[in-house]
Amino acid sequence: MNSEKRFIGTFEKGSSLWGDAWVRLSKNKLALAGLGLVIFFCGVSFLTPWIAPYGYEEQNLVLGASPPSSQHLMGTDIFGRDLLTRIMYGGRISLFVGFIATAVALVIGISWGAIAGYLGGRVDAFMMRVVDILYALPFMIFIILLMVVFGRNILLLFFAIGAVEWLTMARIVRGQVMSLRKQEFVESAYAMGLPRHIIIIRHIVPNALGPIIVYATLTIPNVMLLEAFLSFLGLGIQPPQSSWGLLINYGVETMEEYPWLLIFPGLALSLTLFALNFLGDGLRDALDPRTSID
Repeated sequence: MNSEKRFIGTFEKGSSLWGDAWVRLSKNKLALAGLGLVIFFCGVSFLTPWIAPYGYEEQNLVLGASPPSSQHLMGTDIFGRDLLTRIMYGGRISLFVGFIATAVALVIGISWGAIAGYLGGRVDAFMMRVVDILYALPFMIFIILLMVVFGRNILLLFFAIGAVEWLTMARIVRGQVMSLRKQEFVESAYAMGLPRHIIIIRHIVPNALGPIIVYATLTIPNVMLLEAFLSFLGLGIQPPQSSWGLLINYGVETMEEYPWLLIFPGLALSLTLFALNFLGDGLRDALDPRTSID
């Protein structure tokens, strides 16, 4: 009996896909640094109302635009508003736009691409021709028209941007699904009589997570930059609200006189972009099932 217990104890405990992915990710220092920065910016943005050094609309017209000091670590704008506080509040909107719009793009793109790639044939040809046609449309004008007709609603901005960012995701997912649908594990699931939607959700999409997550981490900063462009045109975030893009656009106008108004918002946005890129590369390697664990 004791020998049987010792024999059973020699077997190693199995690990899940996500457990293996975390082990691989933990070995990538740049990816961990990117993850730490993303968590830091998200945490600061969430806690901004409680940790901001000044009120968002608190002004000091006598002080005006002043460089960084012990009282205002990143200086103030021409209205005497603390720049650090405005960057913290702006990060809430920029990150919120990035994540929500990317989530909308992922839902549409993954669904469209997975169905087209798995069914193939005429269905695939029709669905991808729709994507090609939509690619040819001037989506910037489409977003502008939405904002003009329905008003400058921030929620509409989230969904409008997400609705035009799903096309590339659909193509990426379609390519991954077409390469996976003839694999043995998919054919086995089909032979067992599983419905097509179960095969797509449980067996195909999880094995395509690497490219999906990498593209998602690249879509977030792209969405943030698109929001900045819309804000520059006066169709995005409107004062007294602000985002990093809006602060950068304002800093560009005053960079010769007050360079800190451009440097610090630009630094916050740049660090976020670098962090997302490093994290995306790390997740791509970590979620690759062909990668072995030493």
